[in-house]
Amino acid sequence: MLVSVEHIWKYFEADIPTLEDITFSIERGDRIGLVGVNGSGKTTLLQIITDRISFDPTPGGDGAINIARGCVIGYLEQNSGMLSENTVDAEMHRPFSALEEEYREITSLGERMHSLSGDELEAASAEYSRLSAHFEANDGYLTDVKINTVLNGMGFAGIDRSRKISSLSGGERTRMALCKLLLEAPDLLILDEPTNHLDLDSTVWLEGYLADYKGAVLVVSHNRYFLDRLCTRILELEDKKIKSYKGNYSDFLRQKKADLERQEKLYEQQQQKIKELQFYIDKNRASATSAKQAKNKQHMLDRIEEEAVEKPKKPKRPPKIRLEYDITPPKEVLTVENVDVTVGEGERQKTLIESLSFELRRGEKIGIIGPNGIGKSSILKTIQGINPHSHGRINWAQNVKIAYFDQKNEQLDPRRTVIDEVHRRYPRMTDLEVRTLLGGVLLTGENVYKPVGVISGGEKTKLSFAIMMLRRGNVLILDEPTNHLDSMTCEVLEAALADFDGTMLLVSHDRYLLNKIATRILEVTRDGVKSYEGNYDSYIAAKELEKPAEPLTEPKKEQPKKQYRTREQRSSDARRKQEIKELEEQIEALESEIKTIEEEIQKPEIAADYIRMGELCQRLEEAKAELETAMEKWADM
Repeated sequence: MLVSVEHIWKYFEADIPTLEDITFSIERGDRIGLVGVNGSGKTTLLQIITDRISFDPTPGGDGAINIARGCVIGYLEQNSGMLSENTVDAEMHRPFSALEEEYREITSLGERMHSLSGDELEAASAEYSRLSAHFEANDGYLTDVKINTVLNGMGFAGIDRSRKISSLSGGERTRMALCKLLLEAPDLLILDEPTNHLDLDSTVWLEGYLADYKGAVLVVSHNRYFLDRLCTRILELEDKKIKSYKGNYSDFLRQKKADLERQEKLYEQQQQKIKELQFYIDKNRASATSAKQAKNKQHMLDRIEEEAVEKPKKPKRPPKIRLEYDITPPKEVLTVENVDVTVGEGERQKTLIESLSFELRRGEKIGIIGPNGIGKSSILKTIQGINPHSHGRINWAQNVKIAYFDQKNEQLDPRRTVIDEVHRRYPRMTDLEVRTLLGGVLLTGENVYKPVGVISGGEKTKLSFAIMMLRRGNVLILDEPTNHLDSMTCEVLEAALADFDGTMLLVSHDRYLLNKIATRILEVTRDGVKSYEGNYDSYIAAKELEKPAEPLTEPKKEQPKKQYRTREQRSSDARRKQEIKELEEQIEALESEIKTIEEEIQKPEIAADYIRMGELCQRLEEAKAELETAMEKWADM
């Protein structure tokens, strides 16, 4: 067991607990997803485990967090302790500082040994062997390989490693902090929303890396596809308490539904029994002949009420999102031909895509995917005329009415109140009508009078969808609509988008959403876009088929060993020369193989394939060990 959390309570107000009697354990190899609605206390619990904040005294006085001796816990936070004035290269080498110091000591010792003799040489040789064995056992020779693997996998393949950390954007610093944490390889890796700043390729790479991670993983995420692919256990924080479920996120949903149905059934049966007993007691309490039986029934009723099944709590009211339109557009909704996609103005203008072409037909729901920075959001703005273009053609059909969701909520005025943002667009609506609309997306009470700039990201998203419902667009253009939303609201939004029978362009990293909604996937690259029919899983299957088959390698033919006559006159010098020649050929072959492997490891496609990378790294170690043995033999000849 790595960590055990026992009977933990936490209060942020005098008498109201945020966490109540939290108990669970983390074993070696666990892949745990921590889930719960926004504000349920997930981040608070992580901060308690990592000793950022303390827990409070418990009613029984038995609260404790026990951590196995020697267990190192790594926690992903903004910047995660990175030194802003350090270069990227320096920060990525910091987790290996002890090994690098050990290598310098090995090198220095090796140089000194040339001038030693006798007991001093023997002692130095023993220390050299000890340090070398420790260095190799801890993959000291693979430091650069590990750094390349993680940086490439996390989308930093081409980054200038002489850049200072302070020059990175907020999202880049968070990703870089995750890279550093993965390289530190703690026994327990705690990650709070690790996929927020990752594109699809990096998210898929991270899933594979964490699945093979030697330590345990505890992750908070709203990315349901990620939780499905990674987790073997789910911990849910609900109503201040925690409950454990075996399996991934989908297993958790099924088990929770079954538990709720079972609890409702038991509660109903128990209430019926209580009602029957109470009726008997009331009827027979005063009867001389039945008073004793009534008393026994009372004892039975008291026991049942003491051990009563808790009344199932009604699920929180979900928001209401319904997207409808009035006018049906023509079959060919949009044609884009050879359009350039750019950002910035004047000297700062940058072309992201030279020539973009695609078509959108009525009723299609197209998911647009591609790496961060490729221009997915810019495509949506360009086709709407928000961003200018210098060549090509964008043709929208007649009777098209667009409803646009911008992930940055730039269309909302941060100075206006929530209710005024709706009134500004639809001035004929009464306050009651607007408040009813906002109440449907769970914007209620004083929240409707708050400035848009101070409400949460999730509340801004709900406001935007309330406005979109009023817009009644027959074409939805959506840019990362599930960002900042809890699981319940995501599910409501998915259902609304699935029920919408109009046309849709959707940019999203949410593979769960793409799987459920998309009828076609457009993959964006620097050369334009490529179309794949079907949802995200269909896209993945098609990409697998596109991969070139690995060439079949013929087994190497054994070189026939040179036969020598076994005469007594055979010269020992000739034998020695032959052995030296064979060793030199072996050394040359091993050096060539090592160089080839090291070149392969530097390739981005290899670094992104952690299975192939592991195979190459293992062979690299073996080849270096064989080379060292051959060199020692050659030196002794």
